[in-house]
Amino acid sequence: MKSPEDYIVFPLDVPSRDQALTLVEALDGHVGLFKVGLELFIAEGPQLLREIRQGTRAGIFLDLKLHDIPATVKRAFLAASSYGPRFVTVHCDEGNGVLQDVAQNNPGNTQMLGITVLTSLNGDKLKKSGYAEAYAEDVSELVLLRARMAKAAGCHGVVCSGLEAARVRKELGPDRVIITPGIRPLWSAVDRDDQKRIVTPADAVKNGADYVVVGRPIRDAASPPDAAKKVADEIASAL
Repeated sequence: MKSPEDYIVFPLDVPSRDQALTLVEALDGHVGLFKVGLELFIAEGPQLLREIRQGTRAGIFLDLKLHDIPATVKRAFLAASSYGPRFVTVHCDEGNGVLQDVAQNNPGNTQMLGITVLTSLNGDKLKKSGYAEAYAEDVSELVLLRARMAKAAGCHGVVCSGLEAARVRKELGPDRVIITPGIRPLWSAVDRDDQKRIVTPADAVKNGADYVVVGRPIRDAASPPDAAKKVADEIASAL
């Protein structure tokens, strides 16, 4: 059974190995997954993933948001999975099982997660980007469309806002993984926040999220381990 700490994903949104490993050391035992995104992965490469695995009991969420033709995404996913991350993210523009074989047969048993709608986007931005009015007026409809596409493509789960997690859970069923970014604890206040669709950790878990991504409220706290514990306490209240 997962502990409240296991639900927490902490993003290593820093530019260097030393900064990342300092955070890993401080938060080992306080979070379930460390997220490595494009900035850090490009700066430090796969060797950092090995060092994180050696230095913590937590898993790795490799958030690369792979986006290309299916054959290229398959090869890139296989390359990434060879380093043993728990999850790797992809964009799914096609269904029809195009990623099924590589998702189920990879050397590290890595799970593939489809991106739905980035939490920095809202209806106004989608409208300006040319999306149909039905999706711009109700972002959740676009999230559900993308979730269905990810499932049809063969993904093990999706990344979506906690605002849509309940509907996505109902759509995908109990066996697919849901990770929710844009999480802000009740006690946190982040100035000039670029996340437009945010929820609390407890609400996200109540809505069906398996993991919640909490970055700045933990990273910017006077004591990141204490902040992570407070997030875990919020999650515990929802379990």
